[in-house]
Amino acid sequence: MNASLAPEPAPPAASADAQPAVADLAHLFRESGIGAVLDTLDRELVGLAPVKQRIRDIAALLLVDTARRAHGLGTTAPSLHMCFTGNPGTGKTTVALRMAEILHRLGYVRRDQLVSVTRDDLVGQYIGHTAPKTREVLRKAMGGVLFIDEAYYLYRPENERDYGQEAIEILLQVMENQRDDLVVILAGYAGRMDTFFRSNPGMASRVAHHIDFPDYGEDELLAIARLLARRMDYRLDADAEAAMREYVARRRRQPHFANARSIRNALDRARLRQATRLFEDALAGAPDPDRDALTRIAADDIRASRVLADAAGDAAPGAAAD
Repeated sequence: MNASLAPEPAPPAASADAQPAVADLAHLFRESGIGAVLDTLDRELVGLAPVKQRIRDIAALLLVDTARRAHGLGTTAPSLHMCFTGNPGTGKTTVALRMAEILHRLGYVRRDQLVSVTRDDLVGQYIGHTAPKTREVLRKAMGGVLFIDEAYYLYRPENERDYGQEAIEILLQVMENQRDDLVVILAGYAGRMDTFFRSNPGMASRVAHHIDFPDYGEDELLAIARLLARRMDYRLDADAEAAMREYVARRRRQPHFANARSIRNALDRARLRQATRLFEDALAGAPDPDRDALTRIAADDIRASRVLADAAGDAAPGAAAD
């Protein structure tokens, strides 16, 4: 007797709330939270549009790689070691902090941390001292991001007894063999970093992303002054803004100018002068300062700077006048 064939049961209807098996890019972007990190970077740093775009490009690459893996497509582990070049005070450390957060949120490093070091943290003073110092720094940084400022000082060929090359060799090994668990960011002046890479081609071949940080323009530096003052609950009145603009124009032409760092120093000194002014007024019998007086930086607080103290605006030769 022929067996009857019962119809196959229909597959269960998909739930309206069921999530797709593979999240789309927009979903990955929202879930990772990197949009908030990029927004924070925009708020923290004035200008630097090319730098911010490169950070977005890197984030997009990592998101797309995550989506490819979810679809079962082949992916090659991206090389994430980086080099940040530019003058002091252009935001390199701040961007490195946000880069560490992005890498952590996307799962490319285990820990949301940035360990910032210089040559002195890595290189010893005698035989046998460098290796343990360098390995201890690497141990602390493992799982996150290691930021080496003024990295070119690791290499001093003019000194035959220098131990920086030993630190470089250890870094090279870890950057290659443990690149899935550590991202290294080298930073410093562009010209010196170029010389460093020419002298250490192994290091150059391991750094995939080179990002240049331009100097700020005068309008950007004035915007930075406003931003820094606001963060400290101060404000520049109209005359103080005019004085700060004049300060910026002159300070940029003087030695040792350090972009946002010099602006921060100028505001710190203006706060000192404001505090002295309010204190002396109180001793002279003036009414206690109200909220407006406590938060207002006046033009005289800025014009008392050595940069603006004389008609020519010239500080002593070679002085870092703020």
